[in-house]
Amino acid sequence: MKIGTVNVRISIVAVAVVVFFAIFLSFAYLTTGDPNILLWGIPCLVLLLVIPIGLNYMSQSQYQAIEPVYQAEAKNVRIRMINDSLLNKPVRIEGVVERSYFQFLNRPQFLVADRTGEISVKMFTTPKEEIRKGDVVEVVGMVIKRYVITGDPVINCVSIRKISKKIEAMKDTSKD
Repeated sequence: MKIGTVNVRISIVAVAVVVFFAIFLSFAYLTTGDPNILLWGIPCLVLLLVIPIGLNYMSQSQYQAIEPVYQAEAKNVRIRMINDSLLNKPVRIEGVVERSYFQFLNRPQFLVADRTGEISVKMFTTPKEEIRKGDVVEVVGMVIKRYVITGDPVINCVSIRKISKKIEAMKDTSKD
């Protein structure tokens, strides 16, 4: 769904919750026959759908607003170069998506690799285009710690997009 210039997506989990409670509401109404259940239940179902849409709209519009700033300030780096000295600095990497997690929650994480290493890329909203394993991507974001204060550096992604470039991922030599 598109609201203005913002492409809004609702997660499968949010839709499943609405469907579950719609079935539950229907069952409750059919067993009791009380119209007050519908009087309160239908607006609650609508809110269960509208709230995730609103939250996604807000996060998408924020990401859309800050993307040009990050694009202008981001420094091109190789994954191996990302360490604690780059914390809170915008970076741009290119690599191959080796894994993707949590796409169904609209909070995807990607494991992106280039010839020098691999890094976790976290995004707190849905990307503009569908990213899958094997896609060659350009990631723009800020280097942060995995667990707020501790952990290895990861990228808080602002923009991830497919590019038409061939990049070979780091080969695991321990299996040979």
